[in-house]
Amino acid sequence: MIQQESTRQLKVASQLQRDMAEIIRSKGMAFFGGALVSVSGVKISPDLSVAKVYVSIFPSAKAAEVMKTLEDNSRTLRGELGVKVAKQLRIVPEIAFFLDSSLDYVEHIEELLKK
Repeated sequence: MIQQESTRQLKVASQLQRDMAEIIRSKGMAFFGGALVSVSGVKISPDLSVAKVYVSIFPSAKAAEVMKTLEDNSRTLRGELGVKVAKQLRIVPEIAFFLDSSLDYVEHIEELLKK
């Protein structure tokens, strides 16, 4: 059975998405090797201890490099997130980054439709 997300989970996920997007934007494109990185969504566990952060990367050719950078710096990014959410959350959630490939999928569908 699929668990429905609570209102609290949705609110926390939305706040984390905004904060994480701001942190990533503040790092600048140079930090990610010239790639544009945006946070497309956040899912948070029912106990608010784990956040799955979905990122879109353009150009997609740099996806592996950017994901490695995010993984290598996840502790630092979590620390910066902790500073932002310290007043709202008791525990700063662990962060796991996932590649959101929906843009690639849309691009692929458009290519197929052009044929």
